[in-house]
Amino acid sequence: MGKLVVTEFMSLDGVIEAPGGEPGYAHTNWVGDRHDESWLEYKLHEILDADALLLGRITYESFAGAWPEYEGEMADKMNAMPKYVVSATMTSADWNNTTVLSGDLPSDVEQLKALHRGEIQIAGSRTLVNALKQLDLVDEYHFMVFPVVLGSGFRLFDEVEDSYPLDYRSTRPFNNGVVVHTYVRKR
Repeated sequence: MGKLVVTEFMSLDGVIEAPGGEPGYAHTNWVGDRHDESWLEYKLHEILDADALLLGRITYESFAGAWPEYEGEMADKMNAMPKYVVSATMTSADWNNTTVLSGDLPSDVEQLKALHRGEIQIAGSRTLVNALKQLDLVDEYHFMVFPVVLGSGFRLFDEVEDSYPLDYRSTRPFNNGVVVHTYVRKR
């Protein structure tokens, strides 16, 4: 049975918006000048270990507009692996090996977990992540935290009435101050 893993680039103040240069955000590309071989290697292995991607429409459109143009081991994996996009408005998707999911989210996720044995990774996809969190369907979180305070922008989690406790699993620091924190849902 597969597991659902949210993997996010995040600022110290919790912003996940436009880390790679997406247009329309005041601090776009805030990851761009912080590249480091050690965390790039981590991201490569994280992608290589994934069985599939599950994305919201906006992140899907961003990825589908970029990844087919890239080359290398990570691009090869991203372009070849099964991808699922959750959307109420899309009826088809052009990026290689993509399936549009527009049905019942809990049922769709259950089917994906049954179909894939390893990680089903979700990157970006803030609205989808919040829906999955509310349905208690996320198994693990990987927060790659960058040493920058942005002060504005979309944060990963919506405000909620009830807290959402997580269990700590690990921390991995990198040479340039970036740190990956791994948590699982407290059951």
